Amino acid sequence: MRPLTRLLLWLLALALVVALPVAAVAEGWVGGARWPLRTLRVQGALQRVDRVQLQGAVLPYAQRGFFAVDLAGVQRAVGALPWVERAEVRKQWPDVLEVRIREYRPFARWGGDRLLSERGHLFPAGKVRIPAGLPQLDGPEGRVPEVVALYNQAREQLANAGGVLGVALDRRGSWSITLHDGTRVVLGRDDPGARLARFAPLLPQLQAQDAQRRLLRADLRYTNGFALTWGKATDSSSNNGSNT
Repeated sequence: MRPLTRLLLWLLALALVVALPVAAVAEGWVGGARWPLRTLRVQGALQRVDRVQLQGAVLPYAQRGFFAVDLAGVQRAVGALPWVERAEVRKQWPDVLEVRIREYRPFARWGGDRLLSERGHLFPAGKVRIPAGLPQLDGPEGRVPEVVALYNQAREQLANAGGVLGVALDRRGSWSITLHDGTRVVLGRDDPGARLARFAPLLPQLQAQDAQRRLLRADLRYTNGFALTWGKATDSSSNNGSNT
C-alpha cells in the first residue's frame, strides 16, 4: 500500500473516531445513560408555583442526560406552568439542571377568573389561594393600561371617601367605579378622568349629609350635574333617587 493511501485511510479513521461520539450525543443515544442529570436546582422565591408540577414538567427533558437535554424545551414547559412569569434554564457540569423562576406578583383581580400582575400581564388565577385585599378590575385586554390609570387616579382622589374597591370598563365603553362601602360611581364613556376629578371633592360631603342614609349610586353622565341614589344605612335595598 502506498504511503499516501495509508495516510489518507488513517486520517479518515481518525475523523470517524472524533465524529461518532458527537453524533451520538446530538441524537441523544448516550446522553441519558452515561451522563445523567441528577440534580434539579431551583432559583427564585417560589410561593405559588407547585413544585410537584415543576418536577413533572422538567423530568421528560432531564431524562435525556446532560448533553442531550433540550434546554429550550425545558424553558417552554416551565414557562407554561401556572404563576410562572419568566423561566431561565441552564446546566452545570457534571449533573445539574438549574431553573431560575420569576413568579407573577398579583396587582389586582381581573374579571371573573384572572389576575393582573404588577408588570401589567394578565394570567389565570388557577387553584392557588389569591391574596386578600386585591382591587377588582375589568375591561378588554387591550385597554389594561387605561383601566389601571383610572384606578390609580380614583384611589388617590377618593381616599377620603372610603377607598376604591374596583374599576370596570364594560363592552359598551362605559366606565364605573365601586367603593369599599358598595357605592357605585358611573362615569360613562366620555372623559371619565375629568368627571371623576370634578366629583371626588364633593363625595365626602355628600356621604356625611345624613347618617341615616347611604349613597348607593352616583351617576355622573350628566352635562351639568349628577344623579344620586340613596338607601337606608341599614338596608341598601331600599332607595330613592335624587338629582343635583
